[in-house]
Amino acid sequence: MSDAWILLATAASIAFLHTILGPDHYIVFTAMGKARSWSLARTLKVTLVCGLGHVLGSIVIGTVGIAFGAQLASVVEIEGVRGNLAGYALLAFGLMYLAWGLKKAGRGYRHSHLHVHEGVVHDHEHDHRADHAHVHEEGTKNAITPWAMFVIFVLGPCEALIPLFMYPAAQQSAGLVAAVAIVFGVVTLLTMTACVAATTIGLERLRLPSTGRYAHAVAGASVAVCGAAISFVGL
Repeated sequence: MSDAWILLATAASIAFLHTILGPDHYIVFTAMGKARSWSLARTLKVTLVCGLGHVLGSIVIGTVGIAFGAQLASVVEIEGVRGNLAGYALLAFGLMYLAWGLKKAGRGYRHSHLHVHEGVVHDHEHDHRADHAHVHEEGTKNAITPWAMFVIFVLGPCEALIPLFMYPAAQQSAGLVAAVAIVFGVVTLLTMTACVAATTIGLERLRLPSTGRYAHAVAGASVAVCGAAISFVGL
């Protein structure tokens, strides 16, 4: 087997492991899709778009580094900074979404009030779902959430891609650089969508107890845990 085929096989293997071992690549999308009641098709579409941004961000950084003759350590350092930013951004997004979910759950809490009218005592139940809520709130959240996820994943680096880029670049083989990028990107996207599909379908079939009005809060907590794992554990 030639060196080129070995490099491409390595790129595919590393892309697969990089995605599988990074739960943020799929748990985030499964959790948000479940909370927002997205169809599987829409969840996979959001995953694919965010995954493209994720891969292309590192390809651009690697290509610029090659063009300017940057050393491997310099490009890896840039990717490390991007990784820290992405981890903290994901953590912040998860915490904000958790807070919004708890607020939304509180508005959905039903309770009763006693009233006295002309000597007659009666009570009635209601919630505060509509209190201080803008008529377009839900639609706005649906629009903002995918874009926020996209920006975070564009920031997120594919650190494993950079060393794979540098070898064919050192051999002055632009075609092999492009082939490595394509193989790494395709395998990453396929693995992300496969994991999201598997976890989404698996959750539906497990028939876990419904989180009810706390669905958004649970999703936010899941995203925050992924962000914390990246930021403080190094996953």
